[in-house]
Amino acid sequence: MGSSRSDILCFLVLCASFLVPISCHSYSHGALFIFGDSFYDAGNNIYLNTNIPKLNIFPYGETYFKHPTGRASDGRLIPDFISEFAKLPLIPLYLQPGNHQFTDGVNFASGGAGALVETNQGLIMDLKTQLSNFKNMEKQLRQKLGASEVKTLLSTAVYMFSIGTNDYLVPFTSNSTVLQSYSKKEYVKMEIYKIGGRKFGLSKLLPLGCPPISRALEIVRTGGSGCMEEVTVLAKLHNRALPKALKELKSQLKGYTYSIFDAYTAGTAIFNNPSKYGFEEVKMACCGSGPLRASITCGQKVYQLCDNVSEYFFFDGIHPTEKANYQFAKLMWDGSPKIVKPYNLKTLFEK
Repeated sequence: MGSSRSDILCFLVLCASFLVPISCHSYSHGALFIFGDSFYDAGNNIYLNTNIPKLNIFPYGETYFKHPTGRASDGRLIPDFISEFAKLPLIPLYLQPGNHQFTDGVNFASGGAGALVETNQGLIMDLKTQLSNFKNMEKQLRQKLGASEVKTLLSTAVYMFSIGTNDYLVPFTSNSTVLQSYSKKEYVKMEIYKIGGRKFGLSKLLPLGCPPISRALEIVRTGGSGCMEEVTVLAKLHNRALPKALKELKSQLKGYTYSIFDAYTAGTAIFNNPSKYGFEEVKMACCGSGPLRASITCGQKVYQLCDNVSEYFFFDGIHPTEKANYQFAKLMWDGSPKIVKPYNLKTLFEK
């Protein structure tokens, strides 16, 4: 069990970094390409013909958009704020119908996705599928703009990733045996796409035992309402390995630069002293059902909704509110080296 979890950890921390290696062209326009899970999915899952729950239902989206968009929040997500800070428009979805130029970037993220193909397999676009979609987009851009211009566009773009949470949480919330049954040799099959990216924005994991869905599981298992330490331990292991993996890549790949946001430290600070950061409730979800409103039933037939979403860190059992997303995005954008290093995203866009 322990060794297989270490294998998964090694895969997760490397996977999001080996994706789009290096080119040294320059381009004056800073695009934003987004990969990952529901923390970054702005609505791609709406267009999937699978049984994955679609979040284009009220009250998702109520705060900012005034209607559901497929985002797992009451409003904007972290990449929405980053694009605003970078003076970019909202980044278009890869699956959204229409004629998109994609020169400002593309959102490939899919709610429920993991780095492992086995995580929610067949229901979502896993990271490998997202990379395949990226390659298809690159081909389309080359046909429109020419190879040289696309190389320069991609080399100055920033690539944001949110991946790993589902790979660790799904085995605890379903009958999945991924953690027990897969060895490193079976899933570490990484392809290096020589397309030109060099600037990557990644995030450490939150204390995964502390969202309402994990606390509710702890209530069922032990009767307590504290954080579920078994899951948080995995997040800690992941977070320790991530900087080491990226430093190694930087030493091997010329021009490779990155930003790591310490979501674990930032989240822990809020959970320990919520009023300091403008929150009143960090254990219970604003929207959902069951203990701590932790069941992901927000917007379905039976659910409860809080009176004031701005008081809450979590909108549903796992996903932050727009207010929490803004605070994290601001730290990622121009935070100090204590919380985001070796560069913040503002510096990456300017480099």
